[in-house]
Amino acid sequence: MFPFSDADTLALRRPWVNLSLITICCLTFVYEMFVSRLAIVGGGENLDITLLFFKLGFIPAEITSGQEFTVVRNLLFDLNIKSPVHNYLTPVTSLFLHGGLMHLVGNMMFLWVFGDNIENHLGHIKYLIFYLMAGLVATFSHWAFNPSSEIPLIGASGAVSGVLGAYLLIFPYNRVKVLVIFFLITVIQLRAMWLLGLWFAWQIIQGSFQLGISDQVSIAFFAHIGGFMFGLGIIAMWRIITGKNIWPRDYSSSTDVSSYWRGRPLE
Repeated sequence: MFPFSDADTLALRRPWVNLSLITICCLTFVYEMFVSRLAIVGGGENLDITLLFFKLGFIPAEITSGQEFTVVRNLLFDLNIKSPVHNYLTPVTSLFLHGGLMHLVGNMMFLWVFGDNIENHLGHIKYLIFYLMAGLVATFSHWAFNPSSEIPLIGASGAVSGVLGAYLLIFPYNRVKVLVIFFLITVIQLRAMWLLGLWFAWQIIQGSFQLGISDQVSIAFFAHIGGFMFGLGIIAMWRIITGKNIWPRDYSSSTDVSSYWRGRPLE
């Protein structure tokens, strides 16, 4: 299932931050295409793009050992993988790298559909801070379950998962248009709480299967889980602090829907 539009919100602000994040990820992927000589488009790798991932991706074992990896052995000789930035900054740089075109498209589609509404709700600066913090929490959630892994973690999916967690609590009743490809290709509408609830349940199931074999799996499910829980937790705490219900009431069928349609659910 591929969400491509949500139906029930009207933004009051242009989502400049969300659009900028998508643009940076896409431009970074163009650079990856150049480095890999197009091998990355189909999810393939060559030596040059692999070195780039080691330099700018997040390597859990670096944090665990407290030492930066500077070389990796390739058959008969050592290759330089020293990062151009401090290794404590790779949790940020890794958020803008992707391992293939479908990896990029999947993350950017989710960010396109859900991110603009969260930016509209939080405001530009708060949304940027929220997005980066979600990415960091997701990255270190992956590290917590894979502290000795030497495989670089890349991708925006952890930060995007934080956006999904926030969306679930802010706009649970919004209708999301989803492209379903299963024998036939069709479009259906699901309320966000069902779509995102099913998505999160799938991450937990897959993450449970991944325990103990993380280096043999190409998807960092615990980063998704950590990011999603961060998004839920931040919004829940903010609602408690401001005296609002953690789970908003459903006004989608009410005659008083002016606030709902502005993207700010009534409490």
